[in-house]
Amino acid sequence: MALRTKHKSRKSKCNQENPGGPEDASPFPEVSAAAGLLGGLCIFLSAFFFYLSTVVIRLARDHTLLDPSFFVFSRFLLGFLVICLVMAFRRRGPRPRKYHYLVGRTVTNCLAVYFFYQSVSVTTVAEGNILNMTYPVFLALFSWVLLKHQRDGVAFAMVFVAFAGIWLILAPSRMSLQVENLWGLASGITAAFSIIYLNMSRRYHDSETVLFYMFGLGAILVYVMFYRHIRVPDATEFHYLFLCAFFGVAGQYLLTIGFRYVTAVEGGIISSTRILLAAILGPFLAAEPPLEAGGWLGAFCIFAANVVLATRKVQGEERSRPDSGQSL
Repeated sequence: MALRTKHKSRKSKCNQENPGGPEDASPFPEVSAAAGLLGGLCIFLSAFFFYLSTVVIRLARDHTLLDPSFFVFSRFLLGFLVICLVMAFRRRGPRPRKYHYLVGRTVTNCLAVYFFYQSVSVTTVAEGNILNMTYPVFLALFSWVLLKHQRDGVAFAMVFVAFAGIWLILAPSRMSLQVENLWGLASGITAAFSIIYLNMSRRYHDSETVLFYMFGLGAILVYVMFYRHIRVPDATEFHYLFLCAFFGVAGQYLLTIGFRYVTAVEGGIISSTRILLAAILGPFLAAEPPLEAGGWLGAFCIFAANVVLATRKVQGEERSRPDSGQSL
């Protein structure tokens, strides 16, 4: 009985320190099989919704002259309105403590999303999504370089596997890279930095505070940088802007819900299915040519590397503290 009381007290303390989001879940969650299945489904749907947001950008290119920055602004603006409604409903405002972490998270996330959307607009939806999902690889690479105590030989080997996959996607039949492909690679790199800032910020802030500043400050930052491309949209433009923003924000919240009920390994692997979704669905939803054999091999290399990295990331009772923004 004493042991049970001590365990319950530990869980309560954890929840008090980290209220309000998927990262706030106790490191010892007790969930049913049905809840675990629901969590996995939410994360899979989040990957699908993130993919759909980029399909909308691709389709809009044939009917509008919208700049990718306008889609980024719409996503952050809608996200800010949603998080404001959530906080009003819960009657709890933001509680910032370390502004430099919040700003760092916002800037890197804005860059990651912009590079991601730009990549989709100038290459293909499949390439953009697959290259964006290289961020776990760059996280492992940065950890190897910057954090000596976290060096892992197997993880470093997976970096080489993933880079082989990147090369197969970017230049399968030529020994030179196209400038347009670098947008997707840049999105993966900046997304890795964004998650590093998130992990630091989450030590001091709850999820809602991180989201409030990321969406609100992000919308202001994007507008200041790209105000020439942002205007009052017509009906057709609003249709595409809203769909893209809706899928992006819905994907973020599904990810947030899903990680309450699954481990980091499970969530990381399921999130990486966006690589396979992009490769499979491109010809059907985005009217794009299917990947060549080299592209498929590259996609599987990156997917396999992500799976191995997710598996080795969690040891013992450690649980996930997922990206509250991913997002992209």
